[in-house]
Amino acid sequence: MIFPHPIEAVLFDMDGLLVDTEALYRDAMLAEAEAQGCPMPLSLFLQMVGLPEHTSDELARAHFGEHADLAAYNSEVKRRVTDRLMAGVALKQGVIELIDLLDELNIPRAIVTSSSHETVEAHLGQTGIVPRFHAVIARGDYIRGKPHPDPFLRAADVLKRPATRCLALEDSHNGIRAAHAAGMTAIMVPDLLEPTEEMHGLCFAVVATLHDVREGLLKWHGVIP
Repeated sequence: MIFPHPIEAVLFDMDGLLVDTEALYRDAMLAEAEAQGCPMPLSLFLQMVGLPEHTSDELARAHFGEHADLAAYNSEVKRRVTDRLMAGVALKQGVIELIDLLDELNIPRAIVTSSSHETVEAHLGQTGIVPRFHAVIARGDYIRGKPHPDPFLRAADVLKRPATRCLALEDSHNGIRAAHAAGMTAIMVPDLLEPTEEMHGLCFAVVATLHDVREGLLKWHGVIP
């Protein structure tokens, strides 16, 4: 994997890319829907991956009905997720190794997520990696969420790097759409969603883990042939 131009910043999605939480939310949402007597199909959850919270809520309301107590449902989902988080959640393969390399190469990086700053701390605080990022761009820091380019463009602005020289790492379809719309080099590292023909068309590459991204950067900088 040889990048088409120098990479001046790397932008990381959070859930499903840095930390293994997408499956955690999947299990919590499907279990709570079942408990409330209105089972949610997996296909509906997968539509929500990478979307802003309010957009996901719209899909949930369409499923549960206009008179459903969506706030109560979300509260119970959050409780289930919190219980699991307290037991510990794993970083995805290659996270630490890639961040270590970015330190060596002096390449700035940011977390770019549809979640809130509070959720970033809840999901990543115990891992100790948040201070290793130069910025955290979360809900409230931009107007339009993914699949719009706003979150990624905001990150490029904060890091003071041109969008076209940023590498965006994503696991979701909506994240890839957002990165591509921002004019960035996008790499998909699939988690719960498989890469579609559309994704292959929007991505510079689809790789198995962040180890592959690290290898690509090493090749670009001539560390390995």
